[in-house]
Amino acid sequence: MSAKKKTYSADFKAKVVLELLSEGATLNQTASKYEITQQSLLAWKKQFLENASQAFESSKMSSEYKKEIEELQATNDKLAKALGNTTIERDWAVKKLESLDLLSKKSLIDVQAQDLSLSKQCKLVGISRTCLYYKPKPISALNLRILNAMDEIYTDNPDYGYRYIHKQLIEDGFAVGKHRVLKYMKILGIEALHPKPKKLTSIRDHEHKIYPYLLSRYHNNNKQVTVNESNEVWSGDITYIRVSGGFMYLAAIIDWHSKAVLSYKISNTMDASLAVGVLEDAIAKYGAPKIFNSDQGSQYTSYQHTKLLKDNDIEISMNGKGRSIDNIAIERFFRTLKYGNIYISDYKSISELKEGVKSYIHKYNFKRFHSALNYQKPMNVYLDGIAKRGEKVA
Repeated sequence: MSAKKKTYSADFKAKVVLELLSEGATLNQTASKYEITQQSLLAWKKQFLENASQAFESSKMSSEYKKEIEELQATNDKLAKALGNTTIERDWAVKKLESLDLLSKKSLIDVQAQDLSLSKQCKLVGISRTCLYYKPKPISALNLRILNAMDEIYTDNPDYGYRYIHKQLIEDGFAVGKHRVLKYMKILGIEALHPKPKKLTSIRDHEHKIYPYLLSRYHNNNKQVTVNESNEVWSGDITYIRVSGGFMYLAAIIDWHSKAVLSYKISNTMDASLAVGVLEDAIAKYGAPKIFNSDQGSQYTSYQHTKLLKDNDIEISMNGKGRSIDNIAIERFFRTLKYGNIYISDYKSISELKEGVKSYIHKYNFKRFHSALNYQKPMNVYLDGIAKRGEKVA
């Protein structure tokens, strides 16, 4: 007899998501604590954030939805005469479902539904029923060591693709296959500098628009990007940060001219809300740049992130596929941070990690000489550049 599937109340889901957002534990630790899959946690968090604003705009949203419903109803009545309501609803639903990712599709399944079986629901949304019952085990100490080793290998050799990383792991004594390396590269959020097999490695969302790379206009004779003013070009990226018992993600934004880190955030999930939050903070403190450059990851191609850029009249630039070197300014900062702080600190808790990174970034911005700036300090160069342009910072 099969085990009965667990169900969770809305209050319980909200409690767990709020705990996850507090960043007091890694995603893996929170999942283990409540015996919930990481995929479910990510789906709950996404649903929570997408609907949070409704608590403050219920009357406005009701009015907007009423108007939208009326407009859709008028259109629907016209189409129904030719096609029939059933066909219209089915075609609309299928189109919408096709654009959803796996986590979103799983979040639509209602285990309490009396008139629609789980098998039928799974078939309608296009997923296998078996994936509903999959319960991943917490990451083992060995796999965590492999992830940490891969992070160090890539940080030391950013031109390495999965084949070179795999070879280095084998040489270092890890019994690991190429497919696991590809899987872990996705977890780490790292890209090789050359095209990779499409399967397993792509972290891009193909439903999102990809924007052209605009920094070629700043190339010097050696085809290096040279930006001469503060707030001309910003770059954003996300990297893996290890901590005892798991790992976190660090998102940061750097000013290309001054190399100053303008904003950063540490989170237990790598999603659009992380990238959006860091960008909102940077704009609030320092105004808007002319261009924002990033990779083609789904966090940066998401509707929320690109809309924030457009709303602030910021030109959107994205690396060429498989070319993290196009975002070299922030890649070099991540390398400096890891060798100068993360790898030598062995942080035992998330709070300790956050304090350590905060201290190091302050040191990097205000106290550390930067060779690319003729041994000046990044934030001094940034603020001098802002003063010359007559701009103010918060």
